[in-house]
Amino acid sequence: MPEVEALRASVLAELGEGVTGSGVDVVARVCRACVRLLPVDGAAVSVMVEAGHREIVYASDAVSTALAELQFSLGEGPCFEAYVFGGAVLVPDLAAGPSPRWPVFAAEAAAQPVAALFTFPVQIGAVRVATLDTYRATPGSLSPGELSTALRVADVAALALSGLRAGGGLWLDGDGRWMAGAGMRYREVHQATGMLIAHLDVSASTALTRLRAYAFGHGRPLLEVAADIVAGRLGLDEEFSGDSP
Repeated sequence: MPEVEALRASVLAELGEGVTGSGVDVVARVCRACVRLLPVDGAAVSVMVEAGHREIVYASDAVSTALAELQFSLGEGPCFEAYVFGGAVLVPDLAAGPSPRWPVFAAEAAAQPVAALFTFPVQIGAVRVATLDTYRATPGSLSPGELSTALRVADVAALALSGLRAGGGLWLDGDGRWMAGAGMRYREVHQATGMLIAHLDVSASTALTRLRAYAFGHGRPLLEVAADIVAGRLGLDEEFSGDSP
């Protein structure tokens, strides 16, 4: 498709200039192109690594942001399925039959104007590093041609991510591994997870699971709970020192 090839060429050209901070702008361009080229209402790209650590790079609209944050807070949803299994997750009618692998997300997502979800893994070489998450407000499947376009856009997203910088700090290294960087939306979540790892002597996955469980159990946003931990407003002993799950 000429439009996808033009998008690829523009991404390569901008990354070739090596301008610090341009990576996020390039990812934003890919998301906007995705909405323009496909019958979807919103798109987001998020990087992800082991233990469910996830960072939103760009979301095209408020609904895409809400869906991305909901999945991260719950630790389940189509983005995790696409990342773990390496294939597209296509849900043409969310109300008709949500995946049994993420029932809580499906129930919570019903509060958003979302009827269909299409999520695609994003790889840099052989390394899976992110997902391209799209939604639309009306049910319906992607045609074979539209699916092909979506997969090609996901490949362009990988190009954009390969040079991603934020405020001068790398988010991904050359092998697609996670690196701390300025401007991360979930920086305090990652910091709070690290504090739990050190304090409780548990694995990263266990620490993040406990953090999510506390937030869900108390009906609080994950970002808010993490901020309280980092600021010392929420004690670790009394709230998180139970038996390891």
